[in-house]
Amino acid sequence: MPAGIIDGNKIRDELLAELAEEIRRKGLKPALATVLVGTDPASITYVNNKHKACEKIGIRSVRHDFPEGIGEAELLKLISKLNKDKSIHGILVQFPLPKGIGQQKVLEAISPEKDVDGMKPVSLGKLLSGDESMPSCTPFGVIAMLERSGVKIAGKHAVVVGRSIQVGKPLAALLLNRDATVTVCHSKTRNLAEITKQADILCVAIGKPKFITKDMVKPGAVVIDVGINRIEGKLIGDVDFEAVKEIASAITPVPGGVGPMTIAMLMRNTVVACEKSTQSS
Repeated sequence: MPAGIIDGNKIRDELLAELAEEIRRKGLKPALATVLVGTDPASITYVNNKHKACEKIGIRSVRHDFPEGIGEAELLKLISKLNKDKSIHGILVQFPLPKGIGQQKVLEAISPEKDVDGMKPVSLGKLLSGDESMPSCTPFGVIAMLERSGVKIAGKHAVVVGRSIQVGKPLAALLLNRDATVTVCHSKTRNLAEITKQADILCVAIGKPKFITKDMVKPGAVVIDVGINRIEGKLIGDVDFEAVKEIASAITPVPGGVGPMTIAMLMRNTVVACEKSTQSS
């Protein structure tokens, strides 16, 4: 039986509408600052989409775009200034950064209260302890998709393919926080297909197009494809969508699945940061 398609665009729009209402009802004035270095087309598109989402729901957004030749010291100086600016609630540095600029050093410079991407070690540490006030955007987007699609997580065997700090590790923590039994697989995992076939919920973020094939999926599983691979101008996920959808109970497409959720969660974190700032002032 063909799977139900989990529509990320629809869920994103629902979330953004709820956030817009929350901003209006509480009289919040959230503001997000973005920092973009260089002219990478994909990065420019991502930043543009973030600003469009801000405008749509009532978040003030401030752009800081720099040429590739900017020095690390100048970038760190800007972040220090944004940290001190009480009118800015979230800081988003678009990665990857050009060579010569330490990505981790820049990330470390962002104030934990303004880390709306949820990628600082302190943010990840809070997540592991069960504090989900500022979670990593893409993994939290996956959780929102599952919960809003009526997928029960507690007691299920969730298999996460990929152990990156951006997706795999925080996603595993979020699933554990919801009482799933979690297995994390990676490039050194032996007999991978035997493990993925045990998954009630299979989340894939490995960066290899169509890596997960039909014979690696248990019939009736929920399959979440976090992968984005550009092949001959087309976006393709890490799951062989056309084949796997025939046996999965639910599956996310690429594009239109997890991708839209990342921006929705960024907006959510910015609103949360604003509200915390208002409460503490």
